[in-house]
Amino acid sequence: MSTTLSIDTATDPILERRKRIQAMASASLVRRKVYSKIAIAVCWAFLAVAIVPLVAVIAYVMIKGLPAWNLDFFTHSTTPEGIPGGGVWNAIVGTVEIGAIATAVTVPIGLLCGLFLAESDGRIANGIRFTADVMTGMPSITIGIFGYIAIVRNFGNSGLAGAFAVGFIMLPVIMRAGETAIRGVPQTLSEAALALGARRATIARKVTVPAAMPGIITGVLLAVARGLGETAPLLLTIFGNQYLQWNPTKAMNALPLVIYNNSSQPYADLIQVAWGAALLLMVVVLALSIGSRILAVVLQRERR
Repeated sequence: MSTTLSIDTATDPILERRKRIQAMASASLVRRKVYSKIAIAVCWAFLAVAIVPLVAVIAYVMIKGLPAWNLDFFTHSTTPEGIPGGGVWNAIVGTVEIGAIATAVTVPIGLLCGLFLAESDGRIANGIRFTADVMTGMPSITIGIFGYIAIVRNFGNSGLAGAFAVGFIMLPVIMRAGETAIRGVPQTLSEAALALGARRATIARKVTVPAAMPGIITGVLLAVARGLGETAPLLLTIFGNQYLQWNPTKAMNALPLVIYNNSSQPYADLIQVAWGAALLLMVVVLALSIGSRILAVVLQRERR
């Protein structure tokens, strides 16, 4: 009996094929390890190529901008050249108001469109998806011109016009991020809710959207970070204001506008304010970008 089993094992084609594959894998193990180390080294090199300029820019802006940071910089409005004590408080207020209005209007619309795109694949959905992709790659100056034609020519420069233009920049990002996050929700959750008799609107509100919240929040924060850093739409919509203005229906100032206007002046004190505003805006954008990733990871762990 044992002789028969040994003969069958020796002549088994499956075992013979497995032995040949193992022998080939062993013969190429050294070569594959070398290729793997080369590929990892190339990836690290490209990572360094991407990170070194970023770190250099951040360090340079910090060196240039930190001397401008003081109490007056954060509590006083902008002043003309030669008048000491100027700050960017009016620009901070304008940036916060414009970003808040744009976010409050754009997020509900973007999430509804993202939910529709995630649940539908018809011609209308494909058309909206294509439009969102085109808007994502559209130059910001084009959106600024659109805001100027649609709002400024009819109602004048105002913070609302700036929020309108910034909202158009944020909208496609929120739409596509919302669609991706919602599509990532397991279909079994919706099917279980349908089996319990829940309506589709209830499923979307209480099952799908909460489950996709980490991705949605990440997309919203990244959209806000991109919108706050745009300069071209604000140049044509909010006009700028050296005085503190809380009313969004009037001309306002914003950090990107301060950076653009002051950096082109031949006065050292205004250029210093521009560097300080650039550093402040960079810190805000980095905080939103990094914070969105951290928040998404935390929410993902809590959901598990």
